[in-house]
Amino acid sequence: MGKRGVTRPMGPRQHKQHGPEHGGKKGHGGGHAMSSEDRKKMLGMHHAQTVWVWWSIILLGVWMVLAPLTFGQAGMRVEPSGGRDVWLSMEWRVRLMGGSDVLSGLALLFFGWRSLKPGRPLSQWACCFVGIWLSMAPVLFWAPTAVSYLNGTLVGMLVIALSLLVPGMPGMVRYMKMGPPRPPGWTYNPSSWPQRAVMIGLGFVGFLVSRYLAAFQLGYIDTIWDPFFGESTRNVLNSNMSHSLPISDAALGTLAYTFEFLMGFMGSPARWRTMPWMVTFYGILVIPLGLVHIGLVISQPVVVGEWCTFCLLAAAIMLPMLPLEGDEVVAMGQHLVQAKRRGESLWKVFWKGGEPEGSQPDERDPGVQAFPEAPVKVVRAGLWGMSVPWGLALCALLGVGLMAVPGLLAVQKPASAVFHLCGAFIVTASVVAWGEVFRLARMLNLPLAGAVAVLPWVLGGGGMMAKVVGLLAGVAVAALSLPRGPKRESYGSWDRFVR
Repeated sequence: MGKRGVTRPMGPRQHKQHGPEHGGKKGHGGGHAMSSEDRKKMLGMHHAQTVWVWWSIILLGVWMVLAPLTFGQAGMRVEPSGGRDVWLSMEWRVRLMGGSDVLSGLALLFFGWRSLKPGRPLSQWACCFVGIWLSMAPVLFWAPTAVSYLNGTLVGMLVIALSLLVPGMPGMVRYMKMGPPRPPGWTYNPSSWPQRAVMIGLGFVGFLVSRYLAAFQLGYIDTIWDPFFGESTRNVLNSNMSHSLPISDAALGTLAYTFEFLMGFMGSPARWRTMPWMVTFYGILVIPLGLVHIGLVISQPVVVGEWCTFCLLAAAIMLPMLPLEGDEVVAMGQHLVQAKRRGESLWKVFWKGGEPEGSQPDERDPGVQAFPEAPVKVVRAGLWGMSVPWGLALCALLGVGLMAVPGLLAVQKPASAVFHLCGAFIVTASVVAWGEVFRLARMLNLPLAGAVAVLPWVLGGGGMMAKVVGLLAGVAVAALSLPRGPKRESYGSWDRFVR
């Protein structure tokens, strides 16, 4: 089965022998272009070192084919919480989950076997997509038992990791451009492993929180614990708002967090340049979809009239991920713009990566391997690109306080909605602006501050004390949002937008 240990294509440091003196060609930005023969040999070596991956996927295929017989379905079937109607009958839920497991297992057997031979990237990608489907099927088909949900989602994650994360992107050895990882004009690398480790950790914690909520909605547990709001969490999860989707919204959130923390492992420390498509999809998953998730949680006290501690926790986990991922998206966008200016095909660069024009070595990165000896140093490296101006920190605290005003001062609708929504959006804008590449987002606090200062006087539902609190808080938020705060890093051509 070949050697085990090295599971990724070797980086530029391991390929110094491919310089001009060894038949390699000098590339852009000081990198070295490898010949097609070198790449073919490299692909063969890499496949020999990772062939165990495809044998493991074959074994998982056998596991999935036998799963319906092994675990069974009778006597353990559950209905969703709150008497929720499901778009499938119980009989069809059982049939579809069992059929999905068997067909997915057969697909893993077929494509895993084909992947034992090098140079078959389509079969390797097929294994990855089967893993994605295995993660999605229990959500779409409302897996009738906890065992079928757990089995499908865990095996799905294993297949994704084995087919894509461990060996690297299929076929990438054939065209990957070698070169240093730090973007031109940047003082750090936004795709470094310490930067991604923070995202992976947050994504995994969010996955655990969302899975707990999903277990209740799907009916696998009968009670849901809330340390602060009692039965409110149950009411939120069983509300009409939650039931508006044909699938469990908590299970959908679990699926999103699954992809978020797994995608954190994907690619090299230069993935902003070598895998623009992946950084784009990752950015979409984290930033716009993350904002949608936060917005839905924010609207719960207004639409449902209840709070949910674990829903708030999931949103709080997602919130810092927005500025943390923003710098990598900016670096990727800069690379695409520069490639276009050089006359390169934007379509080709987007899918296959581009030349390391102007990239620099990243001597500053301590590497995640230093975590046991210097954990603080590694964590700080993971937070490069984020700074917390005292003004924006106070804005976030004021936003939290505004969210609490209706409960503390007995404010009724519609004024209570103003405090809830404006307070939550002030927190969101302030935390997003902690990311230096998104520092201008703090200006969103100005209209929000105006709304919370004025609307309680116009709308009914609030007493004089609440109106005065809103006015003072609005003025304070507006004043605190004006200063830019410190800028500790450089971002190449994006520096002009950090103001």
